[in-house]
Amino acid sequence: MEIDDPKSDQILPKFSINVLQLLKSAQMQHGLRHGDYTRYRRYCSARLRRLYKSLKFTHGRGKYAKRTITESTVTEVRYLHMILYSAERAWSHAMEKRQLPNGPNASQRIYLIGRLRKAVKWATLFSQLCAIKADSRTSLEAEAYESYMKGSLLFEQDQNWDVALKHFKSARAVYEELGKYGDLDNQVLCRERVEELEPSIRYCLHKVGQSNLQASELLNIGDMEGPALDLFKSKLEAVMAEARSQQAASMTEFHWLGHRFPISNAKTRVSILKAQELEKDIHGPSADSISADKRLVIFDKIFSAYHEARGYIRADLATTGSAESVKEDLNGLDKAVSAVLGERTIERNLLLVKVAKSKLAKRHDDKNEKVTKPEELVRLYDLLLQNTEDLSDLVSSGRDRKVEEISFAEECENKRLAFRAERCFYVAKSYSVAGKRAEAYALYCRARSLADDALRKLQKLNGDSKTMAKELEDLGNECRSNSCIEHALGIMEEKKTHETLSERVSNISLTGAERLEKYLLEKLDVYESAVGDSNVKCAPRITGFPPAFQAISRNPIVLDLAYNTIEFPSIENRMKKDRKAKGGFMSRIFG
Repeated sequence: MEIDDPKSDQILPKFSINVLQLLKSAQMQHGLRHGDYTRYRRYCSARLRRLYKSLKFTHGRGKYAKRTITESTVTEVRYLHMILYSAERAWSHAMEKRQLPNGPNASQRIYLIGRLRKAVKWATLFSQLCAIKADSRTSLEAEAYESYMKGSLLFEQDQNWDVALKHFKSARAVYEELGKYGDLDNQVLCRERVEELEPSIRYCLHKVGQSNLQASELLNIGDMEGPALDLFKSKLEAVMAEARSQQAASMTEFHWLGHRFPISNAKTRVSILKAQELEKDIHGPSADSISADKRLVIFDKIFSAYHEARGYIRADLATTGSAESVKEDLNGLDKAVSAVLGERTIERNLLLVKVAKSKLAKRHDDKNEKVTKPEELVRLYDLLLQNTEDLSDLVSSGRDRKVEEISFAEECENKRLAFRAERCFYVAKSYSVAGKRAEAYALYCRARSLADDALRKLQKLNGDSKTMAKELEDLGNECRSNSCIEHALGIMEEKKTHETLSERVSNISLTGAERLEKYLLEKLDVYESAVGDSNVKCAPRITGFPPAFQAISRNPIVLDLAYNTIEFPSIENRMKKDRKAKGGFMSRIFG
């Protein structure tokens, strides 16, 4: 892939490629929006195949014949596209190997680094050819692309951090300058690219020793999104896994409700430690600043870590011999991990309830999101009741129960009563929306009774439960106010029903000429709704359907009674005579 010397006697027009916009569009449309590097690699291969055929730059039939790309070869912009997509194919293949479920092994890692070297080779050729054949902006973007690929290779090799830092800074400087010019879309893309490069630069500074970043700050950097950050995230995850393994060596016991369960398996310790680190994010002082979507993602990671721990524990149980003490410890550890998993499930469902309540209070949503119905909250509280019952049964199982377990079971029972009151409240709300006043009134009263019972039992417990007590008090007050509203609406509707009935009866006509109520099209001059109350299901009176029959004129019916008595004249003399009936065979031949 050598470059010929430029010909001084030939002046060719400079090519122009918006490299960043071209790559970003291809990546987002072909898999990288969801991190699917396999799909993007296949797209690059198909795109290269089309370019080879259209440019007639194939490599022979049957036997492969290598064809180099030189300066004299590049006669149109598609040759530069071919080099660029070759680099992207090699890079996406390397990232595909990086995202294997258990990480690349030794041979796969060698192959991964080889593909990154190939990507650097193509990116260097692309930069050199753009410097000769393309305009200044394209050449600058190609240099930034080359610097990014070289930095990614050194980043993956875990060596020459100062050189990698230099390459990343060079790419960032180019994109910062390009972000000041051009159209608005290009400026936004350049700024996003600068933000994606920033974590890699900070990590390189951390490895060089010019930064005082802590592990928690590195995790916060890893929360950003973008294809340029996937290599950084995989590297960060490997570093955190190594740190957890070192920290797990000192973790020998799992504490739960006064019990201490020994942990002998190193994989179990790492999984539990990972879950506990994630729990600090949702229970720490900065938990309120985290959005609901990010907290749900953290909960999913916690569930995955605890499920891994349970899998390792049950695998140890299956391989354990007849040692009763080891089996008892493993069973206790399995019970403790399952109980913690149940607690986090309840917390996650409570977060979903909080989000649903905030949407329920909205009348008009600016983001065109679906507004929550009371039935959805009823379903969530059904899940919470099932989770609480399962957790209570799990904690109550066992012979020797400690004081902590008994108090925890009482808290679960009290939570169950509170969830029952909340569920009854939203069932009443759904009946109220349907216009069933009597059922809604009875359910509001029942919900208030359940809330009062839960509040009395909560006050007997010794614990910090001010938040739940406040919620139950608010629920009781809301139930009382809504029951009064439903009572009043029921009386008003019943009175209005009697008045409407008496008015309709007085308007009844024996001839049926008058209708009980006019349609909308007949009273357009009156400002009166034809749909009715939104809380009451009734048919709108816009126009009558099907339309009533109307009398129309018809042609008269004529009965011709004289037809049967008329004698018509004979017309036999005008009819043709049948010649076939006369004569024999010869007459038929000769006519």
